[in-house]
Amino acid sequence: MNDLLVAEGVSKSFGDFTALNNFSLSIPQQSIFGLLGPNGAGKTTFIRIINQITMPDTGRVILDGEPLQPHHIEYIGYLPEERGLYKSMKVGEQVLYLAQLKGLSKQEAKKRLQYWFDRLEIGDWWNKKIQELSKGMAQKIQFIVTVLHRPKLLIFDEPFSGFDPVNANLIKDEILQLREDGATILFSTHRMESVEELCDSMALIHKSNKILDGKVSQLKQQFKTNEYQVAIKTNQEDYFLQEVKQKFDVLPPNFHSIHDDLRLNVKISEKHQSNELLSFLMNHGEVNHFVEVIPSVNDIFIKTIKDHA
Repeated sequence: MNDLLVAEGVSKSFGDFTALNNFSLSIPQQSIFGLLGPNGAGKTTFIRIINQITMPDTGRVILDGEPLQPHHIEYIGYLPEERGLYKSMKVGEQVLYLAQLKGLSKQEAKKRLQYWFDRLEIGDWWNKKIQELSKGMAQKIQFIVTVLHRPKLLIFDEPFSGFDPVNANLIKDEILQLREDGATILFSTHRMESVEELCDSMALIHKSNKILDGKVSQLKQQFKTNEYQVAIKTNQEDYFLQEVKQKFDVLPPNFHSIHDDLRLNVKISEKHQSNELLSFLMNHGEVNHFVEVIPSVNDIFIKTIKDHA
């Protein structure tokens, strides 16, 4: 798969403060890439460099095979965390104005806006002023403006801020559809569950340095600990616990079960296979719950930050 966006050794300082330090990144075409990090890590600086709001001190950014140039702004749709709509303007007037700034004719803009207003079920908002809308309603308008010109690269910074769960799920589905339609998406958020649901790959920035990068599935494989959640019904609990502790590492349970069973977390060594553990359990009772503990993106985030503290 070709990369749509590549950063090579990008550094940026503001006085004595280093915002990005030799930062490199590759984002494949038609993928959703999560850019994560604590506040002040450098995420916003990198996004501003892509949008040519600020320029790197060293290094370069390549977009669609070319070094970043002013005309590339046409290829980018940017939804910032701090929204920028004119509160006193009517919705229809504003979206038409912003669409034409992105190079669309008035006729084409109206056609595309009709599609999105129908799709998001907001057709009756056309003559409302932004100040009459809730934060979530205004967020829908900003989302439409961001995607309207069908950019190759979409940058979403905290796109679910202000949404209730129903509308957050609606926008999540639209983001997934945009990827299916060919868009490449850079996704910056503090909501780790959104990364789990949406992102193909991710990178973690900490104190201006990239400290983790890769496909989400591969990172989960890398960080897993061969631990399993087990719930078993046995008539000889004391004997079973004695046997299982001799063979495996037993940890306190960190899950709930719908059955009134003995619960425990079991960690196996590299020399054991999961089937060995399952076979052992089945020989000692009725196994009602057997699940491998897969690290979440939140687990990976916290562990990596702690390891680099």
